[in-house]
Amino acid sequence: MTSQTPPSFLSRIAIAIGSFFAILGNGRLAADVTRVRAGEAFAADVAPKEVRVEVPVEKIVEVRVEVPVEKIVEKTVEKRVEVPTHTAALQLLGLLQREARFVDFLQEDVAPYTDAEIGAATRVVHEGCRKVLGEHFAISPVRTEAEGSRITLPAGFDAAAVRLTGNVVGQAPFTGTLNHRGWQVTQVNLPQLTDMQAAQVIAQAEVEL
Repeated sequence: MTSQTPPSFLSRIAIAIGSFFAILGNGRLAADVTRVRAGEAFAADVAPKEVRVEVPVEKIVEVRVEVPVEKIVEKTVEKRVEVPTHTAALQLLGLLQREARFVDFLQEDVAPYTDAEIGAATRVVHEGCRKVLGEHFAISPVRTEAEGSRITLPAGFDAAAVRLTGNVVGQAPFTGTLNHRGWQVTQVNLPQLTDMQAAQVIAQAEVEL
């Protein structure tokens, strides 16, 4: 810090006169001048004391938060190809033709043949059709009772599985004679098709070379 230049003599006279009246009117100023005259140093000449102020500072703590991440699991869904109903029917017809010559037999005009000739052909057709049913279908009777026995159908019986004939009057329960046990398919095991369009050809034309 640079020191100020001392005032001139005339300036000091002016200061002294002004200070005289100021001291007369201000007791505090008079007390300050008294301390200075007694040898107390000016405030400007006193080296400032270092004042150390401790300010509390919040400690920053790093917190690690683990967020659970949902595990993505790839799920493979097998898409089942539904075979149209008409295609399955064509496939069955093709099996009956291959094993029993079923279509050939039905398409043939049997009027010119004798009963013995038709009977012989029927045996072949019957054997082949039975083979197809045994290999590709599981069939069981609808009713387990013996045909000709008397049975009672309770209220709420399955009308899709049992057909009433004769004089049907009133509401169930019904009691009657079992004329036919009926058949139901419990399992189907048709071969897997590789070409659905080819199922329309139930019997290939044969050309001998």
